[in-house]
Amino acid sequence: MGENIFFKPSTDELQKKAGVNPDSLPIDPAISPVPSELPSEPPPLSFLKFFKIALGAIVVLGIIIAVYYLVSSVFPWGKIGKTKLTYWGLFEDTSVMKSIITNFEKIHPEIEIDYSIQDEDQYREKLVVRSENGNGPDIFRFRNTWTPELRSLLLPIPDSVVSKDDFSKVYYPVIQSDLIKNGNIYGIPLGIDTLNLFINKDIFQTANLAAPATWVDFVSDAKQLTVRDENNNITTSGAAMGTYDNIANAPDIISMLFAQNGVDINDMSSNLSAVADALSFYASFVLSPGNSWDSDKNQSVKAFASGSVAMFFGYSRDFLTIKSLNPNLAFDVHPVPALPGKNTTIANYWVEGISAKTQHRKEAILFMQYLSQKDTVKKLFTEESKKKIFGEPYARMDLAENLRDSVIYPFVVAAPSAVSSPFTDGIPAGEIGSQLDNSLRTTINSILEGIHPQEAAESLSEEASPLLRQYGQ
Repeated sequence: MGENIFFKPSTDELQKKAGVNPDSLPIDPAISPVPSELPSEPPPLSFLKFFKIALGAIVVLGIIIAVYYLVSSVFPWGKIGKTKLTYWGLFEDTSVMKSIITNFEKIHPEIEIDYSIQDEDQYREKLVVRSENGNGPDIFRFRNTWTPELRSLLLPIPDSVVSKDDFSKVYYPVIQSDLIKNGNIYGIPLGIDTLNLFINKDIFQTANLAAPATWVDFVSDAKQLTVRDENNNITTSGAAMGTYDNIANAPDIISMLFAQNGVDINDMSSNLSAVADALSFYASFVLSPGNSWDSDKNQSVKAFASGSVAMFFGYSRDFLTIKSLNPNLAFDVHPVPALPGKNTTIANYWVEGISAKTQHRKEAILFMQYLSQKDTVKKLFTEESKKKIFGEPYARMDLAENLRDSVIYPFVVAAPSAVSSPFTDGIPAGEIGSQLDNSLRTTINSILEGIHPQEAAESLSEEASPLLRQYGQ
């Protein structure tokens, strides 16, 4: 029978046929697949191989670094690491803001806030130009009356920061009117200021008079408290009122008279007689035979601080100025005099806004959300109070009672009845604001020079109305 080609004997079987015991065969180390002894350590890399590995690592690292700098310089949004937000402020000391910012950066270590105080001169112009060119701040401070002009540069505040319903519950009506436009909120105020009546306590106590609550009492007190020398020159003024250039807050005072007398500043032509009456009343403190103020008097804040003025209209910021000029002056702050049922005053304050041009919206919104919180505002007030007599009066209605025992309580008490006006003193709202200011100055000066108040009111309406329409009021 032939050999089965599908079956072949194994090596062991062949060895047994040959009379060899396979279990007794010696193992030849030279051909064994198992080493007789494992090496104690792997063989060392050759120098050439090590050099190639190191060189490759250096090349990869270099590529990563190059990409980092390229992306960081060309695409700011692609910058690796912390996101830096630029924050432009006014007035608020850097050391005050530092504690606020540091706390935020602890909560959000991925965000860095670069805060800087800007110069008041040309601030608004710089803000607009830089923002439109794409190198403006991410967050900035602006005046409440600037909202119409800056609206295109302001990012609406989303509900994640504050809803419109909560905004209406938390902030005063004047703030709602100023910052809610077309259903959008355009900023968050950290404080508010209102126009109030300052009286010299010593002068009033000597005359045994109380602070006037009505304009009738105010006129009477102003005449009674005015003192003249032998040459009929005023030595003590009953009230700083009547001129424009040497009266601090002159446009604010006139705006208050307009508001109380029922003038619609947006449509002065509809009630020119009320405009004329308010202008005539204001100028009467210089023009009347028993005048209490002159155009050659010292600037009103300095005059009041010197103790030579009985009544002065000012804000909380003026309180600080007066105390710095004369720490020993005794004075009180009271509500402005009122017409029957009309105790309206003027609000003048600053707002924090997010730039519509920012490339870091998410981070800017997070920071605004932090700034708007009650605890943040309280901490800011505490830090401000370390640098000056008091912090900025709270813009939040739910914090008003915290100031009951403070000298600035009158400024928040007046806030519910306050309105805003484009005719306000301070940093002008650009070209339009400056023109409005000049129009009102020209109007008052013309009355003092003999122009009839009715004619002056008509001129003011003709000049201001197109500016106000352009302004967006």
